Amino acid sequence: MKQTFTVTGMTCGHCERAVTQAVKQTDPDAQVRIDRSQNLVEVESDKARADLAKAIAEEGYAVAA
Repeated sequence: MKQTFTVTGMTCGHCERAVTQAVKQTDPDAQVRIDRSQNLVEVESDKARADLAKAIAEEGYAVAA
């Protein structure tokens, strides 16, 4: 299932990698696409939206509902 998150605070490639790794720790099979200029993170995963958002937030990024 594709889920799109609005994530603020990503300013560089390191931020993108941190968000990707956080999602993959929750679901190793997840597919992650990030558009930093639009503050968008698209995740293809069967995991609960709340779990994915929590993982991103725990990395220090703000996730909009």
